[in-house]
Amino acid sequence: MAKESFDKEIQFLRMLVLTSGAFSRQQFAERLGISVHTFDKTIRRLKEVVSSVHQHLPQEQSKELSETIRFSYYDSTDPLLLFLFRAKSVKESESQRISLLMAALNERALTAMELLDTCCSSLPSEFPLPDEKTVRSDLKYLEEVGVIQREPGPRPYRYRIQDDLVRCLSDDELIDLYDFVDVMANTQVPSVQGYLLRDGLKKHLLRNQAEPYAVEPYLYKYHYYSRILDEAHLFTLLHAIRLRRKVRFLYFSPKSEKSYASKNTNPLFERKTQGKAEKTLPLKIVYDHQYGRWYLLSHGREGIRKYRMEGITQIEEDEAVDEVLHEEKKSELAEKIRYSWLIDTGRPVTVRARFYNPEGSSEPNFVRERVMLQGQWGQIVEEEEHSFIYEITVNGTTEIKPWLRSFGSSCEVLEPISFRREMIAEWKEIQSYYASV
Repeated sequence: MAKESFDKEIQFLRMLVLTSGAFSRQQFAERLGISVHTFDKTIRRLKEVVSSVHQHLPQEQSKELSETIRFSYYDSTDPLLLFLFRAKSVKESESQRISLLMAALNERALTAMELLDTCCSSLPSEFPLPDEKTVRSDLKYLEEVGVIQREPGPRPYRYRIQDDLVRCLSDDELIDLYDFVDVMANTQVPSVQGYLLRDGLKKHLLRNQAEPYAVEPYLYKYHYYSRILDEAHLFTLLHAIRLRRKVRFLYFSPKSEKSYASKNTNPLFERKTQGKAEKTLPLKIVYDHQYGRWYLLSHGREGIRKYRMEGITQIEEDEAVDEVLHEEKKSELAEKIRYSWLIDTGRPVTVRARFYNPEGSSEPNFVRERVMLQGQWGQIVEEEEHSFIYEITVNGTTEIKPWLRSFGSSCEVLEPISFRREMIAEWKEIQSYYASV
């Protein structure tokens, strides 16, 4: 994975997509908490990445930055997070050095000193020559991300490319694997690792002259940009949960006027940020498929806290906590969200709703099937020929409301009465929008 964080680029691309370019440079920079100069520099950097990624294409097929994120009905675009991994995975000097290491290891297994000799003899003159410590650091990084592996045996250790997957499978088998990974990465969460695997398989197949249509069989349009962009933090948080470690980050709530703040190293240019420095013990990650949002549930000084992952920046791991304490806080959280439709920790309330079956004798009954599939721990308590009553206890009605509303005229809220009146008022408001002019 990447050696650097993409906090600025993630917020930059999210805003670019959500505003469709409606902001001026000044408005964009103010919202991000950066200068116009930094905005221009970031745009130039991203444009360079687009041109370098697509430099192998003919001139008429080359892409601009706007085309990379533009929605189109006729083709699929790579997810923006994959674009960012290409953009900031390594620095230019690291990229040159690691490319040489990979090329050398592609031929045979080598020791760190043999790879150092290869780098020193092959690097362009404008790049500084690495020392043994630098090469060993590169090898450790490549080993951690699964690109190379250390061969068994005595010192000095020998390293080789970890490409058993593509070497052991035929082209037909690789195409089948690509299709499977492509479907899973585009329809399941999390998807980051799947996109990276898909990208590697695609490049390997194209290097072997596989027909382009053999590796582009599907078209995907159901993408939430935030869902994919926020996965940049997902594995850091999962790692912290697994090791029972606290995390520190700068948080920008959805109501904040800014979504990012530059990390100033010069005290003369220090500026006050609107983000809040947080230190907390992560306990659970929740994904809201209806809105494409990720949430972090954690324990801090104020008890159980909830964070939208899109507002998390500058995340770092901190000290570990005792296993007993960790389990205690996990149990406390589990009890608080026991009746949460998503993450609500309000007062439990019982919701009763009548669902109407589709008119006529259509089979299958898609309304009932959807309620059974998505209704979580709720139950159908009464059934009649034309309708059935569904009942569930949830922490408040805020989170279940969009789900009930999505059934339209096929759903009627019965209890609690206050919730029924609230729904009636909202439907009347919606109806007023469509009144005759």
